[in-house]
Amino acid sequence: MNILITICARGGSKGIPGKNIKSINGMPLIGYTINIANKFKASFKNVEIALSTDSDEIREVACSCGLSSDYKRPDYLANDTVGKIDAIKDILLYSEGKNHCKYDYVLDLDVTSPLRTLQDLEDAFAILQKDENAVNLFSVNEAGRSPYFNMVEQKSNGYYAQVVKPAGNVFTRQSAPKCYDLNASFYFYRRCFFEEGYRGAITDRSLVYVMPHICFDMDHPIDFEFMSYLLSNGKLDFMS
Repeated sequence: MNILITICARGGSKGIPGKNIKSINGMPLIGYTINIANKFKASFKNVEIALSTDSDEIREVACSCGLSSDYKRPDYLANDTVGKIDAIKDILLYSEGKNHCKYDYVLDLDVTSPLRTLQDLEDAFAILQKDENAVNLFSVNEAGRSPYFNMVEQKSNGYYAQVVKPAGNVFTRQSAPKCYDLNASFYFYRRCFFEEGYRGAITDRSLVYVMPHICFDMDHPIDFEFMSYLLSNGKLDFMS
């Protein structure tokens, strides 16, 4: 069994400039993801870690954190309009050619959502391995809002009066069906996912791993401040 870990870190972030390499609690943000990738690699045989970036600066910082790379993401895969699946597939094919092997699984770790543990990854991988029909698995948290109860959408007349997903006699959040938020932390893919041409991570054969702890993606400057506070003040005991 061969596993490729991909770490995708595009340059030119608009929400938080330079966020992939910005220092947080004394370490570049990408360093947290490289560290957990190395822990996973140490737990399994035949695991390789690959960095996908279009930025020389990110490549240099990653190298200082222990991950060197000779791959450079093509320009056509490095803009805001390109889906991440295409970027992952490109470095997968590159790595297979370079290492003369075919990977059975891809584990993609998102740099901007680093609150995950080795136990999370091991437990999630076990879930995917048990279901031979599933093509992928992604991490989630229980949703704070439910499309069955306390979310609305704009109707054609311009008013916001319709629940997004009506569910009959659901009148309380507690009685609504379980829903989950994608936290963008990690995604496992079987090799067949890329062979069958899926364009997004949510498919008709997807599984989820529900994280038992806090996890969130950093899209805005305030998210970075929250994460920095939690890490520097020891509020995330599961990260120790």
